[in-house]
Amino acid sequence: MSAALDWSLAPASEIAAAVSAGRVGARAVTEAALARIRRIDPRVNAFTDLLPERARARADALNRARAAGETLGPLAGVPFAVKNLFDIAGLPTRAGARINRERPPAERDAALVRRLEAAGAILLGGLNMGEYAYDFTGENVHDGDTHNPHDLAHMSGGSSGGSGGAVAAGLVPLALGSDTNGSIRVPSAFCGCFGLKPTYGRLSRAGSFPFVGSLDHVGPMARTARDLALAYDAMLGRDSEDPAQADRPPEPVGDGLERGAAGLRVAVAGGYFARMGEPDAFAAVAQAARALGATATVEIPEAARARAAAYLITAAEGAALHLDRLRTRAGDFDPAVRDRLIAGAMIPAPFVERAQRFRRWYRAALLDLFGSVDLILAPATPCRAPRGGQKTFVLDGVTLPVRANVGLYTQPISFIGLPVVAVPVRLDGGLPLGVQVIAAPWREDLALRAAHHLERAGVARAPIAALD
Repeated sequence: MSAALDWSLAPASEIAAAVSAGRVGARAVTEAALARIRRIDPRVNAFTDLLPERARARADALNRARAAGETLGPLAGVPFAVKNLFDIAGLPTRAGARINRERPPAERDAALVRRLEAAGAILLGGLNMGEYAYDFTGENVHDGDTHNPHDLAHMSGGSSGGSGGAVAAGLVPLALGSDTNGSIRVPSAFCGCFGLKPTYGRLSRAGSFPFVGSLDHVGPMARTARDLALAYDAMLGRDSEDPAQADRPPEPVGDGLERGAAGLRVAVAGGYFARMGEPDAFAAVAQAARALGATATVEIPEAARARAAAYLITAAEGAALHLDRLRTRAGDFDPAVRDRLIAGAMIPAPFVERAQRFRRWYRAALLDLFGSVDLILAPATPCRAPRGGQKTFVLDGVTLPVRANVGLYTQPISFIGLPVVAVPVRLDGGLPLGVQVIAAPWREDLALRAAHHLERAGVARAPIAALD
């Protein structure tokens, strides 16, 4: 590559290597990304806030540091953007909501934004999302919908739809999203990029607007597994400002990627995870299973009940968070979000208590499974991305609401905080599909090794959408 090429289309690892070696300047990479955003994003609608002057100042500072002989970080010059529930200094933290944009501007960046910039990355702005992260479609009544870059008539998925759309459209090589019930994995699958939902409590949530405190995760999305690992490693570390973060030392994964699938015990999730989806969703899992040498099938017990319990906890905790806003500003909510929150406020407390007791049992049952396997494969979504505005789809002959059921395979996993890498699979050149690579708690390294192996084998790939 040369500086004359569109560096926003390069993987983060290649950008960082080129900037550190002086083959291209950080300012040139930034200008290329900003130009592509101006050209492409009006059709995708991934960005809600663009910060060109901040990005240019940061890029110029990196160029000066290199000229002075300083060693640059592992993400030197890499453009990135974040779901607009992460605090960005000087901007109100939207969280996809009309009400939130009336909040005072954030005084400083979210913890993960600071860590990525400390590694040399350059923040370009905030990304579109479903209101208050209560969304699986990528639709937003206030900022407009994010469109799937591979077919603008289709959904990006949500609630991190702007993050998936920005990565798949080649606007940035890295983005941050959040995942409560599937909000990194669904848009990664629909838009055809890699996404990592780490173990619950692994990465700091400080400076991000909450949705469901006991289920919220934050993590990166990228076009390669190596870029996921680079971003993830840069964000590791204890943060006293997030009381839910686990007290564990950093456990970086990048150096282990090349070990591939050797020695990994991989199984396919059967039962619940082999029903209700379209044939292509299961074909994508089968293709990944062959490449990883998976021959076993495991049954995840009571997955349907886990999904129901996740719904109860999500609705009840989400409603409690927004109760004052519902009382005073109900008309300023997306009606679909408002109605689900109101319903959540009316859930009897004993129902939630039973859901939490079941959660403890379910976690123990899954940990037992990981005594005999290292990784479990499952579909990320039951289908490819539906059309924008589509309200229902047919699964196993049953007509179901799209918004409520896109996450039927993701909710039983995030419910107990397991780490998952969503890998993009294309069977026939049509819209992408996603496969979940699920690991035991704190074993992000194994899931990323498998994702990298699938990428090298040509099974997982994240091409940039043809929008030029």
